Amino acid sequence: MGGDNNNKASRKRSRKAAKASSSAAELSPSPVVPSPSPAAEDSLADPQSSRHKRNRRKKSQRREPSPSPSSPRRTRAGELQSANGGTADVPLSEAVPPPPKWDEVVKVVPSMDAVVKVFCTHTEPNFSLPWQRKRQYSSSSSGFIISGRRVLTNAHSVEHYTQVKLKKRGSDTKYLATVLAIGTECDIAMLTVSDDEFWEDVSPVEFGSLPALQDAVTVVGYPIGGDTISVTSGVVSRIEILSYVHGSTELLGLQIDAAINSGNSGGPAFNDKGQCVGIAFQSLKHEDVENIGYVIPTPVITHFITDYEKSGQYTGFPILGVEWQKMENPDLRKAIGMKPDQKGVRVRRVEPTAPESGCLHPSDIILSFDGVDIANDGTVPFRHGERIGFSYLVSQKYTGQKAVVKVLRDSKVLEFSIKLATHKRLIPAHIKGRPPSYYIVAGFVFAAVSVPYLRSEYGKDYEYDAPVKLLEKHLHAMAQSEDEQLVVVSQVLVADINIGYEDIVNTQVISFNGKPVKNLKSLVQMVEECKEEFLKFDLEYQQIVVLETKSAKAATHDILTTHCIPSAMSDDLKT
Repeated sequence: MGGDNNNKASRKRSRKAAKASSSAAELSPSPVVPSPSPAAEDSLADPQSSRHKRNRRKKSQRREPSPSPSSPRRTRAGELQSANGGTADVPLSEAVPPPPKWDEVVKVVPSMDAVVKVFCTHTEPNFSLPWQRKRQYSSSSSGFIISGRRVLTNAHSVEHYTQVKLKKRGSDTKYLATVLAIGTECDIAMLTVSDDEFWEDVSPVEFGSLPALQDAVTVVGYPIGGDTISVTSGVVSRIEILSYVHGSTELLGLQIDAAINSGNSGGPAFNDKGQCVGIAFQSLKHEDVENIGYVIPTPVITHFITDYEKSGQYTGFPILGVEWQKMENPDLRKAIGMKPDQKGVRVRRVEPTAPESGCLHPSDIILSFDGVDIANDGTVPFRHGERIGFSYLVSQKYTGQKAVVKVLRDSKVLEFSIKLATHKRLIPAHIKGRPPSYYIVAGFVFAAVSVPYLRSEYGKDYEYDAPVKLLEKHLHAMAQSEDEQLVVVSQVLVADINIGYEDIVNTQVISFNGKPVKNLKSLVQMVEECKEEFLKFDLEYQQIVVLETKSAKAATHDILTTHCIPSAMSDDLKT
């Protein structure tokens, strides 16, 4: 019995505490919910608490003190409590401002109406079976309208396209588009639409200057997950020379902390004035980072547009065809004969196919480019308090333009006027929309190596999984002539004629019948015109393949028929 009395007393005390706590909460000047005490938890469990709460609210409203004269308090919509505790009727239109009309909203962000959704159907080449193409697939991305009835988007958004369609914001119509130019290095493509209806009631986007660090940017586009426009905001967190994944090049880029997702590609990045300061094109996907996106800045976009307008086609970004070394070590500078006030970078190698090969030599010290001094770490001044790699100066030039390069050679300062050109790689980063080349004889499939070929054969991690010999040439080898190619035996289509050679895969062809193989076309010519008894191929790793000439050529037709291959060689090798 004593225990029951004690429990009843404790419940009475807890209800009183709960009542006091509830009153204090309602009388507090800000809607901050106090931490629940045991008494408050007990009142919540009481089935009568809701009725008690309503009663307490009425009492508390009667007991509520008058607010200070300097802070009138809003009670209900359309009423303001006066200093003496009374209420003054105020028209609802004055108390709560009406929402802005839709026309006014559109005027605030007119640039968003120029953002379009890009629909593309792709048909990629099949590098493993180069005589056919892969199954077609569709993708969606973003783009935006610029002056001259043109639309900009990313190059990778329309790569290997068979059909491109555009849809404006708020429209239900898709318009067929024509691709005017694709810049693989800078990852920009230019489109147009012949239908006049597409250009009605749309103002083209205006370009702004290169933003500064911490400037606000807004990325607009159509990321995957919806058909309506998406807006993400952030700031510019870094400006530097970036590696463009699609183009396998290094150009100026902006790093921002706004989210860039799949489908945002090609969408504009606006500054706070509504001007376009870049094109979203890639993001950093890593477990240790979040919300790091990259934007193609206006200098690169302007270069692409001007390049197209000058020549009617995209000619590319020129490079200085040298590999260089930093000169930060004082002993190295002293040994090479540099004065204390001289700075620059050392030339390691010169591309044999580059125009610079006629004047620059290994161990030359590049002191300046077009009058801009180069530091020992290879950087040049860039705006206030910033430095950037001197390749930025080169990329601002156009193909065929000249630049003055000052070098130190044997303690003498020399100047050269160099005509700039694009990069010629032994293993090209792109085949620029062309179908892959191939040649078949006696079941041996010969192909020219490119980065898309390596990616097709070994996946996106080809730089780890491809054979070491091919990777070494991909990373370090230089083409000795404009038409040089790396030719490999891609695979062997098994037949009686090639028994014992079935395991040869992606192995370089060094020579044929003692003559070096310069490119795939030269190999085709030598094999087709061969009158000798045997076809002898010298391969990498000292392997050889020997086939009887007449038997090999006779067996080729049956092998093509068995594998439904229309021709023994690609069309580009027939001419």
